[in-house]
Amino acid sequence: MRTKLLLASSIALALAVAIPGCTSSPKQESTGEYIDSSAVTAKVKAAMLSEPGLSSMQIGVETFKDEVQLSGFVDSAESKIRAGEVALAVPGVKSVRNDLLVK
Repeated sequence: MRTKLLLASSIALALAVAIPGCTSSPKQESTGEYIDSSAVTAKVKAAMLSEPGLSSMQIGVETFKDEVQLSGFVDSAESKIRAGEVALAVPGVKSVRNDLLVK
């Protein structure tokens, strides 16, 4: 009886510690959100690669809770605007933070 109680208490404690680690907070994504963000990042990078005139090697893409941040350097203001438009057109992107700098 005592062994069953100790085992049940141990399992309950392990779950109480592990489950909050899977939830999101304003500054941290849950595991599922992280996977979704990774997929969105990959889609945005692919869209940048297929866009003529954008040097995607100089554009960094990060995604956090469906907000895409673009960073790096582009050759013109038009390229900066176009990169933001391309990113915003990708399914799953809710907003774009365009921190690209024009060289």
